[in-house]
Amino acid sequence: MAFNGIQNYQYLPKKFYSNEIIYKIIEKKTIDTHEFKSFLATADIKDMSLLAKFIRNRTGSKFITYSRKVFINLINLCKDSCSYCTYKKEPTNIEAVMLSPSQAMTIAKLGEKARCTEALIVTGERPEVKYNEARRWLTLLGHRNLSELLADLSGKILSQTGMLPHTNAGSLTKKEMSMLQSTNVSLGMMLESSSERLVDKGKAHEKAPSKNPKVRIKSLISAGELNFPITTGLLIGIDETFDEIVESLLLINNINKQFGHIQEVIIQNFLPKKGTVMEFAKSPSYSYFLRCITAARIILEDISLQVPPNLSPKIYSNYLDSGINDWGGISPITADHVNPESPWPTIEKLSKVTRNKGLILRARLPVYPKYIINPGLSKKFVHKSLKDYIEPLTDKYGLVREELINNEH
Repeated sequence: MAFNGIQNYQYLPKKFYSNEIIYKIIEKKTIDTHEFKSFLATADIKDMSLLAKFIRNRTGSKFITYSRKVFINLINLCKDSCSYCTYKKEPTNIEAVMLSPSQAMTIAKLGEKARCTEALIVTGERPEVKYNEARRWLTLLGHRNLSELLADLSGKILSQTGMLPHTNAGSLTKKEMSMLQSTNVSLGMMLESSSERLVDKGKAHEKAPSKNPKVRIKSLISAGELNFPITTGLLIGIDETFDEIVESLLLINNINKQFGHIQEVIIQNFLPKKGTVMEFAKSPSYSYFLRCITAARIILEDISLQVPPNLSPKIYSNYLDSGINDWGGISPITADHVNPESPWPTIEKLSKVTRNKGLILRARLPVYPKYIINPGLSKKFVHKSLKDYIEPLTDKYGLVREELINNEH
């Protein structure tokens, strides 16, 4: 057993050289699934973190990315009722939101003034299926369904602000996705878990049929068939087992091997929210969450790895030692409407934290650099109508040109 190009591995502990599993991971050799799972579940977390960080660093890049965004909370009615969610509102709730296009555009233009490059459009899951109020809202706006509105609004944002739309409207059909492809550079849809056990009675997704893994997996595959870049992720701490986390990561990796369109995986820690069914459930332990992050970096091939910094405000810098390479969307002007109790750190603070780890914070677009700078990938994954919007924003690395955001950090 010998590592290829051993000089490239000089920063790994000597004990790694005689560990067959680590050797196979580093050399990208086939590993028995049971053996692999056992390693991920039982290996010393310090060793896993070193391995995860090595896997990230061997790309040669010192860049840790984020997306400068504006968050457009289009409609927060939702046909599902997840046991941990406070985003969903009933039509009678004072915090219910159903924006008009002019209201959404006002928010978008504020994002443009703040030099944002991403317009994140978020909605509840198919609200028109459950609520007459949502159907009336769409009818008054001249649309038959939410996807039509999303396509129209995305086009307006793109043409009037130059910001790049990224829509997260839950599980979409292939037809619905195709309606967005000429105006959205990417989509977002959390898998959360591939475990069907979590839709059982009393579990987190009991009253959320769209969170059934079969539905979410179908959407991930549909995006792949359309060559549509997508961000997905897992929610950690909703009564899943570590084995189920590993199974979810292996599934995501295998889908991406087939299509190459999963640009990023978010590993998100569950936080209990007051007034929800899971109000008194516990957040994942620090050690368990670290094990999930490092497992993700070890499993996922050619997929960026994000952990949201606002959900771990005091310790998020530690995740840089566990192999992550992205902080996700950060808005200088709008709240995280899904987690409003958890404000984002300032970009200046994020830059300092990243720099203290010997790394460099850089802004990216909501479509990842590899799809921009690689001609083959660009031709396949970037719609022709979007190329003229992307090119003026990016440098040779496929990242946002620093002068566009005034080098604020």
